[in-house]
Amino acid sequence: MSHNSFGHLFRVTTFGESHGPAIGCVVDGCPPLIPLAEAEIQAELDRRRPGQSRFTTQRQEPDQVRIVSGVFAEAGGEQVTTGTSIGLMIDNVDQRSKDYSQISESYRPGHADFTYDAKYGVRDYRGGGRSSARETAMRVAAGAIARKVVPGLRVRGALVQMGPHRIDRANWDWDEVGRNPFFCPDAKAAALFEDYLDGVRKSGSSIGAVLEIVAEGVPAGLGAPIYGKLDAEIAAALMSINAVKGVEIGDGFAAAELSGEQNADEMRAGNDGAPRFLSNHAGGILGGISTGQPVVARFAVKPTSSILSPRATVTRAGAETEIVTKGRHDPCVGIRAVPVGEAMVACVLADHYLRHRGQIG
Repeated sequence: MSHNSFGHLFRVTTFGESHGPAIGCVVDGCPPLIPLAEAEIQAELDRRRPGQSRFTTQRQEPDQVRIVSGVFAEAGGEQVTTGTSIGLMIDNVDQRSKDYSQISESYRPGHADFTYDAKYGVRDYRGGGRSSARETAMRVAAGAIARKVVPGLRVRGALVQMGPHRIDRANWDWDEVGRNPFFCPDAKAAALFEDYLDGVRKSGSSIGAVLEIVAEGVPAGLGAPIYGKLDAEIAAALMSINAVKGVEIGDGFAAAELSGEQNADEMRAGNDGAPRFLSNHAGGILGGISTGQPVVARFAVKPTSSILSPRATVTRAGAETEIVTKGRHDPCVGIRAVPVGEAMVACVLADHYLRHRGQIG
């Protein structure tokens, strides 16, 4: 019972380890006749790829994806999905397992080393095996497909806080997200993050971050009122990302400070006859069901646990010791989590869209 799959009708199963020969995934439930080219998936993977700035791990993985099943092109026609399972593969080409040889018998504080050993009686100390964030590349690949399932869907993400430093929302510019290495929508904050993270990186430490995902074009009616709540499944999907320690929908915890009058998203009649909301404190979801407004979710990513500062720990045999984690690591793993968060939200929305479509025939 390793739980390597998520989703119901749009279902994703990932496989592979950080230092194995390859990672991959199988996407089940994608409808047929959707145009799909490797280049479209690659474009999303390139946003997550390591080694693109001094602020991320310098592991040089091209993350070149191959579609190995589930698509077909008629003579002279474009490649489309067939309705069968879509297989995706990425070769690992820049593993340095020797970087981890000195920690083979010691548990890294903040990592899953101890818990994996407690559960399975064996652990892959080379980068964490399945617990490595390397696995999230396949989620991004699956998310590229998910985005094409829901007509008109647009899912975007941004880094809105690094350590104690927050963006100024008055400066929010989606175009700015692609202009800096932090996926930050505030140019002034991005400049501050650069100096701040340089200091963190040079000290051999790490820092956490908060990311925000906004999904537009979500039709009203997705989700279910009890155990299939859209917000519950988005929260579960985001919490499944490595290093995530908290999720909120809409105003989230800030809603506890609002009055009922402030928090209620009042409505008026829209020109199309549908309700027009005057605010979106609920983050586009009420009673577990989408309202048709943008779906907004935020998640907190803890500091990277692999740091150069000596930390107290124990060995597998129970001896007390200290550990320093060498190798190539992100000083702020939250940066590359932006496309991963986008992908997970897209996968949940694709799954709920297909479930809703099945309900209404």
